[in-house]
Amino acid sequence: MKKNLKGRLGLIIAVLLICLYGIFGIPKGVSGKAITDALTNRIHLGLDLKGGAHLILQVQVKEAVNAETDNLVARVQQDLRKANLVFNRVSKPDPNQPSTVVIEGTAPTASSTVRSTLESKYGTEYDVSSANGTWTLKMKPNVQQELERRTVAQAIETIRDRVDSLGVSEPVIQEYNLGANQILVELPGISDLDRVKSIIQSTARLEIHPVVGSSPFPSEQAALQSVGGALPPEDVIVPSSSRIGGQGGDEFYVLQRMAVVAGSDFRSADPSVNPDTGQRMVRFTLTNDAGEKFYDYTKANVGNYMAVVMGGTVREVASIKSPIHDQGDIEGSFNEDEVAALSKLLRTGALPASLNEIETRTVGASLGADSIKEGVTAAIVGMLVVMGFMLVYYKGSGINADLALILNLLILLGFMGWVGATLTLPGIAGVILTIGMGVDSNVLIFERIREEIRAGKAASAAVEQGFGHAWITIVDTHVTTIVSAAILFLFGTGPVKGFATTLTFGLLANLFTAVFVSRTIFDAHLNKMKAGEMVSI
Repeated sequence: MKKNLKGRLGLIIAVLLICLYGIFGIPKGVSGKAITDALTNRIHLGLDLKGGAHLILQVQVKEAVNAETDNLVARVQQDLRKANLVFNRVSKPDPNQPSTVVIEGTAPTASSTVRSTLESKYGTEYDVSSANGTWTLKMKPNVQQELERRTVAQAIETIRDRVDSLGVSEPVIQEYNLGANQILVELPGISDLDRVKSIIQSTARLEIHPVVGSSPFPSEQAALQSVGGALPPEDVIVPSSSRIGGQGGDEFYVLQRMAVVAGSDFRSADPSVNPDTGQRMVRFTLTNDAGEKFYDYTKANVGNYMAVVMGGTVREVASIKSPIHDQGDIEGSFNEDEVAALSKLLRTGALPASLNEIETRTVGASLGADSIKEGVTAAIVGMLVVMGFMLVYYKGSGINADLALILNLLILLGFMGWVGATLTLPGIAGVILTIGMGVDSNVLIFERIREEIRAGKAASAAVEQGFGHAWITIVDTHVTTIVSAAILFLFGTGPVKGFATTLTFGLLANLFTAVFVSRTIFDAHLNKMKAGEMVSI
């Protein structure tokens, strides 16, 4: 009985057209260059094929913990004063233990009130303990782990915002699972590694700190002597840029450890020029809460100095001429590029912690071109050899398998074009492996058909039984491989994810081509065969 295949043929043609559009889109012409340009616009190339910059960055999560407990110091002081509790000092005495805050000098008679105040406010995040009139707040391990996790996640988002503003196509910015608190950054098409490093380094944390005194010191030792030879826990010595004040050499400032304004407090920032002095500056706007806090501080400290600290270095020092609410200017000896970079830094948000470079390298465009040439050559040669084998071994049915393989490749590339997946060198290996999986599926079906023919079945019954019995085995092998690919995608880095992506797409395409398309071709051939005639297999 002949089958009506119009519906199935229509579906196959529709899938083919959709995939061709996913691969090429609408080319701007029919020349070879136009087709190639259309292909590269739809199928994005990864770092190893296109060339570009590769960096592995270590997030200094300890700085985020330090910043969190710096804010805790201010909050504890405010809460104790509101409760009319007497104390001598709230500080972080050990720089190596930034998660610990100590309260000294509370009255023994107020012990129960102090405990209830601290536990009610901070008991969910900090362990509260006391000994000899000294209270200790220590961040709970689970809270610290969550803070570190959020710090890495926020760093990834901030870097992504900065990189996106550069117009880099298909960047990879993600957690690097081979190291703790590390980030992998891959920027295809970027060959200037120094420029990339400058952009990444400009994401250092920016803060405004009160200056203890007003003048810089020529050495760290001189700065230490200015506070009596012993640095108070609430202060810190920070080096300054050599261009501060137009002087050369290193200088040091004594600053209050707790920042008045942190990077996350900035709402917007734009380059500007002081009309009176002609100096370049950055005009910024703070969030509402930060603006209120900044106004209270500057109102009480008119005439004192503040330091703009970026990346652990004092960039500029300015005196407070009048109270500043939610808008202000950062003015100094900036050049045009520095003003633009600082504005972008504040607009796109500051990192919660600074970054250290662990590994930086570039992949040249010529090396990427060689990878493409060799990878594509390997795929084409492998596919031609496989197609030749299928024609020789399975005779006429080999044409069926070869058509299914070609459509399999088109569907795979079409998937990648539609979802915007990135093709990497391991991804090409995934394509080649997909070809092998496709052949494996056809071999299972064809061998089963041969067994049914040997058992004396007619051609149509042999094909029916061959596909019916091989179907379960094909699904089983594909599902288990897709599960493996999913695990590689979840826990692997960029190149491994590229392999997992193409392998998964290829396996899904193969389920369609090896069973549905191949079966349709067989049925179309059976419709044209005479009664009693056997298929060529």
